[in-house]
Amino acid sequence: MEFDISDAVTQEAVSLFRPDCLVAPFLKRAIPEEVWSALPCLIVHPGVEGDRGPSALDWAILKGVRRWGVTVLQAEREMDAGPVWASADFPMRPAAKSSLYRNEVTEAAAAAVLEAISRFERGNFVPRRVAAASWQPAMHQGDRVIDWASDDTGKVLRKIWSADGSPGLKSRLCGRSLYLHDAHAAESLKGGPGEIIGRNGDAIAVATADGAVWTGHLRDPQSRTPIKLPALRVLGELGETLPLISSSIGEGYPGISYEEEGGCGFLHFRFYNGAMSTAACERLLAAYREALLRPIRVLVLMGGPDFWSNGMNLNLIEAAESPADESWRNINAIDEVAEAVLRTDGKITVAALQGNAGAGGVFLARAADEVWLREGIVLSPHYKDMGNLYGSEFWTYSLPRRVGDPQADAIMRRRLPMGPEEAVRIGLADAHFGLTVNDFFSKVRQRAKALVSSAGFDERIAHKRMTRAEDERRKPLSAYLEEELARMRLSFYGFDPSYHIARYNFVRKVPKSRTPVTIARHRDRAGREPTRRARFHPSS
Repeated sequence: MEFDISDAVTQEAVSLFRPDCLVAPFLKRAIPEEVWSALPCLIVHPGVEGDRGPSALDWAILKGVRRWGVTVLQAEREMDAGPVWASADFPMRPAAKSSLYRNEVTEAAAAAVLEAISRFERGNFVPRRVAAASWQPAMHQGDRVIDWASDDTGKVLRKIWSADGSPGLKSRLCGRSLYLHDAHAAESLKGGPGEIIGRNGDAIAVATADGAVWTGHLRDPQSRTPIKLPALRVLGELGETLPLISSSIGEGYPGISYEEEGGCGFLHFRFYNGAMSTAACERLLAAYREALLRPIRVLVLMGGPDFWSNGMNLNLIEAAESPADESWRNINAIDEVAEAVLRTDGKITVAALQGNAGAGGVFLARAADEVWLREGIVLSPHYKDMGNLYGSEFWTYSLPRRVGDPQADAIMRRRLPMGPEEAVRIGLADAHFGLTVNDFFSKVRQRAKALVSSAGFDERIAHKRMTRAEDERRKPLSAYLEEELARMRLSFYGFDPSYHIARYNFVRKVPKSRTPVTIARHRDRAGREPTRRARFHPSS
């Protein structure tokens, strides 16, 4: 693997590895001719066969198409005009671009790439030429400007969703030029088009021509920290004067909600991009403790549909007066949630990951008795890429007891993502099932209710209590926490600024200057395999 940093770096990487074939899953610019003319380069294009242009998914969302797809085509001089090796399509879901990328696009891309590689390996497949359906130019802000007076809710949502990610959709609110993110329909709300009519949590409701939308995050390009932040924080004092809109489940801005069925409690927490701020952790802990008081036997932590958790909220930390102090508050708040889960002794706890998890989010999940994963999600069970952080969330207790000390050490050192099959195989998770979010949740309900009625439930609770008591006698949880936090404190307040630099670069999207050797194994001279016969010549 190599990040596409520059033509020279790409050529060097190809010379080092000398591949039979190159796959480009997420390009933002053209592959150098010196490379694509010397070996087959397969481009993963997030559009149906014949679609061409750099904003394929943006246009599909904005136009409200019902089916879309992914095409694997061979690189040539003309963009997206090469022969097709494979393709896969899917029904479009009303959702933001990043959500579609993480789910439908990723699944279709994986299927199409594997098919293309299989055909390449067989050696007898001839990629086919297809007529271009249309060339669609790069989408700009002017292509999706919101006309609050005439755009209905659906159109406003599609415009914001199509601009999801960076930089977001630019619009004017309260006389300010802001970028809008994290949009959802606001059921049953109306007001003067373009007016901010209320707040729910950290989100604001903005009226459209026929209703309203919730906007959870904004970005002010003129601020001291021009990054995505909770909407109320960006609006400042004005936000606090907005009327509070209380709502039932499904009507307000999606946050924390709870439901019960068949002796099971299901605690949902949807945090934008999986980031758990100090305040979010405090709200989640309060909801968790309240759920423990309910007459249930199994408590399932559902997270959100796109993310279960990615640990600390780095954007809010970056925007704080003292990032070190906010980092310390944030990690302690997450640790309190993890400790509450670990110390739950009268119920079986399940972390059901319908979406991705990274860093502290993975180990917060592992604090539960069981971890269930949806097919296709990705885990990133390590901290070190964020400035060599040591990590907390009691991972030094929960991980080794599940996978063993050698495996725990390997997981934390290698800094690589992990799929559900591997996670279950090594013991990091307990089961994986369900292709879609709805399918997964349906199966989670079934499995949770089966746990409640299982014959050995009481014995399992007794064994859980006995094991926890024995573990506490050997080494109390407080000792694990103290050791982890001592290492984290050094990262936050010590002389080495690596964490603060890495966080700054991540939050502000500073382009990578190199590919880490952990994934660019062709650059790891100590571990590189013997050089094969050259297939690529830069001078060709």
